[in-house]
Amino acid sequence: MAKEKGTRLIANNKKAYHDYFVEETYEAGISLAGTEVKSLRLGQCSIKESFIGVENGEVFIYRMHINPYEKGNIFNKDPLRTRKLLLHKYEINKLMGKAKEKGYTLVPLKVYFKNSLVKVEVGLCKGKKLYDKREAIAKHDQQREIAREFKNSFK
Repeated sequence: MAKEKGTRLIANNKKAYHDYFVEETYEAGISLAGTEVKSLRLGQCSIKESFIGVENGEVFIYRMHINPYEKGNIFNKDPLRTRKLLLHKYEINKLMGKAKEKGYTLVPLKVYFKNSLVKVEVGLCKGKKLYDKREAIAKHDQQREIAREFKNSFK
């Protein structure tokens, strides 16, 4: 079987960018069963409500939903099971130190294939206050209005 080259996005967590300031990102591998990978190839994954935790020097992703593979029968795993993320020890130590600071949390930003391997982009994030969210929405609306004006000026 030929290996795919490049990256292909499976799931994106747009809500994370609305709720958090993303300060750093890390690329992590993920430990999966065979039927889960087949289901991911079909694009059946959701990370909207998932979160990341560090326990005993290991990083886990919780509540990441991967639909059961249709033809997987007895080999299918629980769709919401906890999965281990694969990072280097120094990255885990750095994440543990930062995540213990007040206001910081670890959030999955995207799940994608990179040269036939499933990767998760982990963001070290700081929560936004309500006024920050309003400011971001106003800025986004302003940019959209400018783009609309610019587009209409060439007609």
